[in-house]
Amino acid sequence: MKICLVSSPGGHLYKTYRLKPWWEKHNRFWVTGPITQQLGILNQEKVYYGHFPETRNLVNFIKNLILAWKILNQEKPDILFSAGAGIAPPFFLIAKLLGIKTIFMETFVFVPETTLSGQMLYLLADYFLVQNKKLLKRYPKAKYWGHCL
Repeated sequence: MKICLVSSPGGHLYKTYRLKPWWEKHNRFWVTGPITQQLGILNQEKVYYGHFPETRNLVNFIKNLILAWKILNQEKPDILFSAGAGIAPPFFLIAKLLGIKTIFMETFVFVPETTLSGQMLYLLADYFLVQNKKLLKRYPKAKYWGHCL
């Protein structure tokens, strides 16, 4: 199985990286921000860099759509996984067009509020996971995945 891990740099990337026991067994590649190079956690990984800032930036959204088309057509992953944030929606749109299975995880937050990425991807993701049981009220079709991070 080949996995595409899409993440904004920072907390979302850290939470996705903490899922290493799951993704390390599989062929994989990452799509994230160029600042990730400075963090060093993906030094041994195959990484593509998206266009940032990505949140509420229409120009970079379009650039990331084009990038998603190129990368996903070239890499042909079986699964696209993301815990957010703004880099995820353009990749999910292209993944759906290409028939790639998608998983989105709305990460644990202390206040049970939805994220903008989560709101956008709830109906688009094949599997939608939450880490806060209270979010099941907002996302009734979601699956509770627990406090794994």
